[in-house]
Amino acid sequence: MLHLYDQIEAAAAAIRGQWPGARPRVGIILGTGIGPLAEKIEVETSIDYAAIPHFLKPTATGHKGRLVCGKLNGASVMAMEGRFHAYEGYPLDAITLPVRVMKALGCELLIVTNACGGMNPNFACGDIMVIDDHINLMGSNPLVGINDDRLGPRFPDMARPYDPELIDRAQAIARREDFPAHKGVFVAVQGPNLETRAEYRFLRLIGADAVGMSTVPEVLVAVHAGLRVLGLSIVTDICFPDALKPVDVAEIIATANEAEPKLRKIILGILADFAT
Repeated sequence: MLHLYDQIEAAAAAIRGQWPGARPRVGIILGTGIGPLAEKIEVETSIDYAAIPHFLKPTATGHKGRLVCGKLNGASVMAMEGRFHAYEGYPLDAITLPVRVMKALGCELLIVTNACGGMNPNFACGDIMVIDDHINLMGSNPLVGINDDRLGPRFPDMARPYDPELIDRAQAIARREDFPAHKGVFVAVQGPNLETRAEYRFLRLIGADAVGMSTVPEVLVAVHAGLRVLGLSIVTDICFPDALKPVDVAEIIATANEAEPKLRKIILGILADFAT
């Protein structure tokens, strides 16, 4: 972890150079199929990841690979249009570097989104799940290594990684807008393969409501860095082991795109409280 500080400073300096007077309050990570939200930002600058030192190149379908900076519903935001994954072969400390850069630039809140497989029988395709807690089954942790106290504490507490006040606020916005927003537990696996029937049974048995291949590393780093966190998932496929169907990635993206307006309403409602 000791190598990260200089990388964070270099990346933050490059962003400041293209976004003069940058004072973002909220960082947003846009998951698969959720990129259209970036089109609603009043763009002050847009930076390709290739122009930011130490940012990686996303290879996942639908992840453009650019940082969109500006105002969204009155709040100053920096949004990642595309994220990085462990299944792409990248180390977790590099995958999560953008979260630390968000903190260095002044962000107070991280909103992290994803497309996920739903295992809770109360879920349907296109539903929103507000993440209440998570399980890390990725086989590693971005905080492994010698701790740099400039970045956060050696043993960050994970009793409430997702902000309870923001969870309640997100569900209240969904009720007001008249669509379901379940509260549930997200489990992260490394991928890239989808799960077997036996694995879905196991994941459900240990308390997970939804499964995906991202989010948890970014949240671990966000908590380590002292950021508030709101996690939002779009259920893009249903994972019942006794009625399992082969997954079509194009259908997953299409479902996420269709549900994105609901996710957008929650995010815009949350951002109203962070307007500058």
